[in-house]
Amino acid sequence: MFFLRFLSAILAGLFAIGLQGCAHQSQSPSLSGPLSLEKQGSFFVGGRNVKSDTLATLPQYASSGTIAIDQMYVRYQVPTDANKRPITLIHGCCLTGKTWETTPDGRMGWDEYFLRAGHPVYVIDQAWRGRSAGNVSVINSTQLGKTPATQLPPVFSASQESAWAIFRFGPEYPKLFPGMRFPLDALPEFWKQMVPDWAQTFPPVLNPTVPALSELAIKLDGTVLMSHSQSGIYPFQVAALNTKGIAAIVSIEPGTCPSATGDLTPYLKMPILVLWGDYVDQSSRWSPRLKGCREFEAAVKRASGKVENIVLNDVGMPGASHMLMQDLHSHQIADWLLAWIARNQ
Repeated sequence: MFFLRFLSAILAGLFAIGLQGCAHQSQSPSLSGPLSLEKQGSFFVGGRNVKSDTLATLPQYASSGTIAIDQMYVRYQVPTDANKRPITLIHGCCLTGKTWETTPDGRMGWDEYFLRAGHPVYVIDQAWRGRSAGNVSVINSTQLGKTPATQLPPVFSASQESAWAIFRFGPEYPKLFPGMRFPLDALPEFWKQMVPDWAQTFPPVLNPTVPALSELAIKLDGTVLMSHSQSGIYPFQVAALNTKGIAAIVSIEPGTCPSATGDLTPYLKMPILVLWGDYVDQSSRWSPRLKGCREFEAAVKRASGKVENIVLNDVGMPGASHMLMQDLHSHQIADWLLAWIARNQ
């Protein structure tokens, strides 16, 4: 009798494991086969017109006129019979919406992966970057001697050597963290993704991308705002402007979280996930940011809000770099995120 009970327990356990495996597989979209789309396209959100007489310094082009600036480019794809929340993907510093597209080593990016899982996907280029135009008039004005150089907009490019440590491929260039899972063989392709970073602004100054994201969220009537790094604070700033249209916030390795001692009211109205890769505690740049986000988490929870700070190591996915959406186990991480979104809708 004891043996039969023991055997039954083993079989029940194996059956449960099998069900868990099926449940996990059900979160994973097919990586092959045709895509079935209801619609796709692109548009701009926000922006304003400015007049200038320094639009060009070349004699064959008119120097005076009106241009649009501060607009945010959006590319979207909606799957056939979509019944899940739209996901809006927001890139970080020195990058564009390419962050979320095909990985440097040629694997499916999160934009298509989430789409195949049934989510409409909206990929943006921040204002003044990628396909979101900036304002060159002040540069030309400086070149012509009409404006002092101190009035030039902030712009910089991150070197490959400095980005190495910022993106936590290793503690310093060219050293590696043991077990780090970014596809290093494809680094030359990755470096090509990086672009000059214009109009970089930090709290309390709002980047024009933020009100544009608020307008987009309201237009979509409920979207998951998924940000990364420098843009990590943007969904929180959007919520502070207006919580309408924000179904959830997923902030991946944010440059900062809201202050734990500030007004937390906007963040009590939606589920929030702050997600971290590996080696954070070994980085003098990132470990204080994780600490600040944990303080924010504790404060929101005390106010009865719903926020989680998750380090991927703690859920069985070590080796993630700062660019975890491009790491070799990016699809495994995406499955975990899809399950989190499903649980919180």
